[in-house]
This record gives sequence, structure tokens and C-alpha cells, in this order.
Amino acid sequence: MGPLIPLGQIATGWDFVIALLIGIAFGFILESTGFSSSRNIAGVFYGYNFVVLRVFFTAVIVAMIGLQYFDYMGWIDLNLIYILPTYVNSMIIGSVLMGLGFVLGGFCPGTSYTAIAIGKLDAIVFTAGLFLGIFMFSELFPLLENLYYGESLGNVTISEILGVSNGLITFLFVIVALIAFYVTWLIEKRVRNRITEYKF
Repeated sequence: MGPLIPLGQIATGWDFVIALLIGIAFGFILESTGFSSSRNIAGVFYGYNFVVLRVFFTAVIVAMIGLQYFDYMGWIDLNLIYILPTYVNSMIIGSVLMGLGFVLGGFCPGTSYTAIAIGKLDAIVFTAGLFLGIFMFSELFPLLENLYYGESLGNVTISEILGVSNGLITFLFVIVALIAFYVTWLIEKRVRNRITEYKF
């Protein structure tokens, strides 16, 4: 039964090794799916490429269904899975800032490292800005602490907030994902047709 490290199935000394291996695999997958290209990432906001949305939606759905199945089979204890605390104010502000970074730079923190690994100069500049932002936030944190921790909901899940089962949330996410895949396909098709007409 999992999770393996909290339950002692794997010694705690291996956690960083496993994290490193997962990180390498994650970077390889990002590069393989074209996430090292700022054009592919920014394409979501311009309507000509929704690969980012599809890949992340697929990852979320696979993880949700997998966890539900593992829990049903008794292979994992969901009560031992770490849930990131929810701070409404800082998460909303952070989402807006990260979205702006996506549009302006064409990268998120993870994809910028992937692009650096293959030698992209724009990713180096983006990542330098990332570290500058981290430094500025760290220095200003005493002034922002109340805002950062404001509207704390604790370690909650969507199903707990809405008062429904995890299975229902997973089912709804699958439906939303399928609709999103179809709608984005229509948008891509329309935008690319316009680009083709404009070129000719």
C-alpha cells in the first residue's frame, strides 16, 4: 500500500533520489511534447496551439483516475497524500502573475528550465527574471505576509468544499476535459484557416 515513503515501504533517504529521477523524466516529457518552445506555450493565448492545455488536462485526468482506482483497490491511502494548503488571496494573485508571465515570456518556471537545457537564450533571460522575482518577493515578504496567508482554507480539496464525492469530481473533470479538447480543436482550426487565408 502507498504512499510508499510515508508508510516506510521505501527508506526516507531515497526521497530526493526519486524526486531527481521523476524530475528528469518530467523534463524529458516536457521537451518531447514541445514545451521547450515558447511559441507552443504562448499559442494557447493566441488560439493557434492548445498542446499545453491538452497535455496538462490529460495529466490531471490520468492522475485523478489513477488515484481513484488505486484507492478503490486498496493500493494507496488517500488520507496520507499531502495536500497543499489553500490561500485564496495569494493563489489568485499568483495565478494572474503567472498568466502574465506565460503571455509575455512564453514559459512557466518548469518549461523555462527545459528550454535552458537545450540552449535557448530567451529561456535564460526568462529564468533570470524568475530568480530576480523570487529574490524581490523574499525581501518584501514581511510586508506581504498578511496578504500571502489571507483567506486560508487549510488543506482542503474541491470535493470537500463542494461536499461531493471524489468520484463525482473526477467524472466532471473528464467531461470538462473532453469539452475543452473539442472546443480548442475548433478554435485551432478556425485560427489556422484565417492565418492561411492571410498568407495567400
